[in-house]
Amino acid sequence: MESILIKDTTREQREQIVAESIGNVNGSCDGCASALVEMYQDYIDGKKEIRDINMEFRAHYESGMEIPEKSECGYVK
Repeated sequence: MESILIKDTTREQREQIVAESIGNVNGSCDGCASALVEMYQDYIDGKKEIRDINMEFRAHYESGMEIPEKSECGYVK
C-alpha cells in the first residue's frame, strides 16, 4: 500500500482516497456521506492527517462531548 500521508500525496490523490474510502457520496442517502466528506476536508486540503481526524472523531464519540474546546496548546477535555 502506498503512503496516504499529506507529504506523499497531491490534493487530487487525497480527494480520490477519501472518495474511495467513503463510497458513493452522490447516492440516495440521508446526507450522511456528504457529512463524512466534510469531516475529511482538512485532510483533502492538506491541513490534517487522516489519523488525526479519526482520533478526534473517536475521542468525541467516546466522551460524548459536543465540541472539543480549543486551548493555546491544543484540545482540552
